[in-house]
Amino acid sequence: MTILVTGGTGLVGSRLLRRFVDAGVVCRALVRPGKEIPAGVARTEGDLLDAASLRAALEGVAAIVHLAAVFRTQNEDDIWRANLEGTKNLIAAAKAHSPQSRFVMTSTGLVYDAKASRPGLEDDTTSPKLAYPASKIAAENELRASGLNWSILRLAFVYGDGDGHLASVPPLAARFGWHPAKTFSLVHQRDVAGAIELALTGAMDGQIVNICDDAPTTLYEMASLVGSPIEPSAEPLIDPWVGRMDGSRLRSLGFQPTVPTLYQAAQRGIL
Repeated sequence: MTILVTGGTGLVGSRLLRRFVDAGVVCRALVRPGKEIPAGVARTEGDLLDAASLRAALEGVAAIVHLAAVFRTQNEDDIWRANLEGTKNLIAAAKAHSPQSRFVMTSTGLVYDAKASRPGLEDDTTSPKLAYPASKIAAENELRASGLNWSILRLAFVYGDGDGHLASVPPLAARFGWHPAKTFSLVHQRDVAGAIELALTGAMDGQIVNICDDAPTTLYEMASLVGSPIEPSAEPLIDPWVGRMDGSRLRSLGFQPTVPTLYQAAQRGIL
C-alpha cells in the first residue's frame, strides 16, 4: 500500500515521513522543486495549486494524508489559496485518479468558538473569523461533500521532537498580551503520527476527530518548561475555554496518547 503525504516538509509531515520509513510504510511525498524529504520516501514534484501536477502523485496510492497548509503569514489570500483551493484541487485529483483512496486530512482545534462554555466538540457549529481556521473549515466541508472515503483530524497545539513550537509561546504571549492562565489542549508529534496511523486503518472513516492529549496546559507552564518564564497574573481570565478541545471521541476509538502530558514529555527529554 502506497500512501501519499502532502506537507511532507513541514513540522508534522517531516516527522511523520521518518516514522513511516522506520515502520516500512511505502510512502510518496508531493513536494515543490528543491525541497528535501527523508531518505526512503518516493518523491513527486508538484504543487497543490497546480492541478495538472497532481495526477502523477495520486496514481496507484491507497491513501492520502493531507497535511499541507499555510498558517504563519499575514497574507490572508495566501492562506485561502493554499488551504481551500489547494485542498479542492487535491480532492478533484483524487476523485479523478484515485477514487478508492482513503483521504485523511488534518485540520485545527482553532476552529472552535472563543465564546464556548466548554471544550470544543466535533459536532459543534463552528464559524471562525480568522483566515486560517475559517479556511480549514471551508476545506473540511469540501472534503465531507466529496463522496470520497474521508476522515478529518482536528489537531490541538502540536509540539515535540525538537520542532521548536513550544519556544514560540513566550514571544506570542507577549505580542498578543495573552493571559498566562490561558490554557491549550496539546498533542505531541508522536501522538499525531499515532492518530494518523489509526485513521489509515479505517477507524475514523467518515468522522471528524479531535486529536489531543490528556492534560490541557497553561501558557505560564509552557513558557516555564522551555526556560522563558512569562509574568504571572491574578486578573480574571476572559473566555477560559478558548483553545480547549474534548478528546472523548478519540478515546472511544481506543486511542491512548503515548505522551499524555507536557510534563511527561519534558521528563523524557522529547520536547
